[in-house]
Amino acid sequence: MPQNRTLLEELSSAARGIVALMTGNRSAPGNFDFSHRGLAGSFIAFLVANVAVAFGPQLLGMQTPPGMASRALILGFVLYVIQQGIAFLVLRQMKRTDGFIPFLVADNWATFFTSLLSLGLLLLGGGSDVSLIVIGLIVIIIEVNIGRLIVTLSPLQVATFIIAQVVGSVVCLLVLSMLMPNAGLIPTL
Repeated sequence: MPQNRTLLEELSSAARGIVALMTGNRSAPGNFDFSHRGLAGSFIAFLVANVAVAFGPQLLGMQTPPGMASRALILGFVLYVIQQGIAFLVLRQMKRTDGFIPFLVADNWATFFTSLLSLGLLLLGGGSDVSLIVIGLIVIIIEVNIGRLIVTLSPLQVATFIIAQVVGSVVCLLVLSMLMPNAGLIPTL
């Protein structure tokens, strides 16, 4: 992977990588830059996506409750740290810490593209249940293929890896909702 690419070239290549992950194409890893520069670029994409999702609706004139964007950024950051920490611990237990940086790079780019897709769907038609289910399925497919094609885990390891992250994120979300009950972290019925 060339080290002197622009962020736009890296974005384009990562988009091809995400499409390859969605289709299960074994050439997906070749589209990501797993160097430290590529990791930095993926973090930039991750931050841009989170800011766009948090503040995008307000910038486009949609009404949101006061402080919602800030809470979304804080929640997103906390969940990200928890998820990545769990990913590292699980990979360490599997003796596969060599796959952590490739996982981070691919996962950050996946977050970038799925977040922008979610924001686009929200702006076009208001996030219906169907669109949420479709995005959820896309995320699951991408995450399974990151584990399978990028980190090269076995099927049982992929399942363990994803389940540990999901359970950790849900527990974190529940704890945060107890610590900040009026923050709107979990929708009420």
